[in-house]
Amino acid sequence: KAQGIPVIDYDRLNLGGSSDYYVSFDNVKVGELQGQGLADALKDKPGAQVIEIEGAPTDNNATLFHNGQENVLKPLYDSGKLKLVASQPIPNWDNQQGGTTFEQLLTKNGGKVDGVVAANDGLAGAIITVLQKNGLNGKVPVTGQDATPDGLQAILRGDQYMTVYKPIKQEADATAQLAAALAKGDKAAADALATASSDDTKGNRKVPSVLLTPQLITKDNVKTVVSEGQVKASEVCVAATQSACGQLGIQ
Repeated sequence: KAQGIPVIDYDRLNLGGSSDYYVSFDNVKVGELQGQGLADALKDKPGAQVIEIEGAPTDNNATLFHNGQENVLKPLYDSGKLKLVASQPIPNWDNQQGGTTFEQLLTKNGGKVDGVVAANDGLAGAIITVLQKNGLNGKVPVTGQDATPDGLQAILRGDQYMTVYKPIKQEADATAQLAAALAKGDKAAADALATASSDDTKGNRKVPSVLLTPQLITKDNVKTVVSEGQVKASEVCVAATQSACGQLGIQ
């Protein structure tokens, strides 16, 4: 900054920092997709009981995911269409701790849960392990994020309801274009790319941003993630998911 060199925050906004630009996916939208996914899965279950397992409290993205989920789910909690049992952030996105915390909340609620907000596929996997132990997997929709091979396998098995796909190539390309414009000193071109803005709540400022659109993935469109080369078919089509892969034309 002191040398007048522009800085781009990539994927996460460094709160209280001095970046000139920020490139990421629209993380509030990610949360809205998770909330909408769960709401859709539970629409025929009035009063369904929901447990939320969130990301790290120190991660600004996790805060944005939660804000997006709230945009969709809070009105449903307020109206009684859904019932929030508990919402718990997990330090360091620790999957093992996420699973343990979920199990404790489930036990405390008398072993009852109708839907789970899991902030990413790693936490979802730990939660599904607990659901399997209790004979609830496949009956309780679980959200996720990142479209990981494990997450996509869980969707094809019917253990996870949805994930959020964020094509990394789009993020890298957008950042490269922005960096190229700034390196040439073309602020107008940079501003033409960074048409959104993000709140740095710690620095009390707005940062010009490129916010890309995330995609909701359920069983019906898992193929998209494979077709676009984000994961290989061989990583997703294992023994337990072979027949689902066949039905969906994933090869």
